[in-house]
Amino acid sequence: MSDDTTINARIHTLFDREEIRALRLRYSQLLDGGLAERMGEVFTEDAQVTVTVGSMNGLAEIKQTLKEAYQTFDTQQRGHFPFIHAIANHDIQLIDENHASGRCYLLDFVTGRDAAEHPFLLLGHYVDQYVRVNGEWRISHSELDVLWPTNTK
Repeated sequence: MSDDTTINARIHTLFDREEIRALRLRYSQLLDGGLAERMGEVFTEDAQVTVTVGSMNGLAEIKQTLKEAYQTFDTQQRGHFPFIHAIANHDIQLIDENHASGRCYLLDFVTGRDAAEHPFLLLGHYVDQYVRVNGEWRISHSELDVLWPTNTK
């Protein structure tokens, strides 16, 4: 492989990883901003998602469930940012030109709590599968492993 080919391949890898990383950030912005109806910018039509509110199958169910979660947490009726999903340590593995997997940390803050209360809702770890659809990366499968708080029954 020539140096130019190697450089071009590395550049494409960087672009793919950055586009994938942007998906998880976009998800946070849409969810936190009350824009669940735009989750098609992030997920495939047949995406499967497992989070604290349960499992969701397909884009329509994802939109509806996330809209309901937003409404539940918007206790102050502000219409925006009842929670803030901060993403960190995103690691992405490209499988082939149209498939990838990734992991990242979630720090989920609740903004509607009294100042004396703990602002964290949870700390978690996303495990995602990505697929390129019509030239654009989307999340096809996502699972959130909640690391804190742990169930202390």
